[in-house]
Amino acid sequence: MTDVQLGIPAMPAPDYPADVRARLEKDAKDVIARYPDSRSALLPLLHLVQSEEGHVTRTGQRFCAEMLDLTTAEVAAVATFYSMYRRKPSGDYQVGVCTNTLCAVMGGDAIFEELQEHLEIGNNETTDDGKVTLEHIECNAACDFAPVVMVNWEFFDDQTPESAKRLVDDLRAGRDVHPTRGAKLCTFKETARILAGFPDEREGAVAESGGAGPASLAGLRLAKGESEAPARVVSPRNGGGKAAGRDAGTEASGPGGTRPRSAEPPAGHESSHDAPQPSAESDPDNPTGPVAEEGK
Repeated sequence: MTDVQLGIPAMPAPDYPADVRARLEKDAKDVIARYPDSRSALLPLLHLVQSEEGHVTRTGQRFCAEMLDLTTAEVAAVATFYSMYRRKPSGDYQVGVCTNTLCAVMGGDAIFEELQEHLEIGNNETTDDGKVTLEHIECNAACDFAPVVMVNWEFFDDQTPESAKRLVDDLRAGRDVHPTRGAKLCTFKETARILAGFPDEREGAVAESGGAGPASLAGLRLAKGESEAPARVVSPRNGGGKAAGRDAGTEASGPGGTRPRSAEPPAGHESSHDAPQPSAESDPDNPTGPVAEEGK
């Protein structure tokens, strides 16, 4: 009879060597102590074991289960649910190209295709030197800098196929690489340990850390009145019109800004927001609500 693999880790999983086990236990106890319920520490513990071998192994799952008094099935259910936990050996640098809608239309698809050709690997594959694993990823909330490439969860904004190829070449050559914001890159194992909640001990790395880019903060700064707002943030629907101010359908909203006044849309212009929509009153053939009495 042919052996059927169901994707469930074979048991029993081997244990870590004694010295590795002792070191990880010390770190794990530090993590667990942060939480009132020990099982809440599962996510950072999975990052911890991932920092040891570069992916979550059967041994790592066994370790987490024993430290948290869980079954290996409970640990496996979490480890296989989140894409941030790797299930097989991968490269020192996880290069993810966003191919969701905005990044895709801005060039993300082209970047991903050219990187596959340049690196001679496919999706979720690793270069022969073990340096780079390439994958397409879901939205990473940096749409204002599309197309975005992420390396070990750090942002590289406004990329092109040429800049992305230079990036992976630098990674493979061992050159220092700095993301758009934040400290220079570290390896995936080092990143996993930081995500487990341990400090980045590289000299100067904390001082170099950064937050959102300037485009991400533009709306917040306008809302706080920190910079002078344009006379009209949203273009008039009729494509132009009177000068900014009350004559243009705005009213003062305090220093440095204006806000649109409530007004009817321009005559003869129907956008998706103000065009008549079918309803029970306007479309008797398609009424809203239940079409039969309850229970029938």
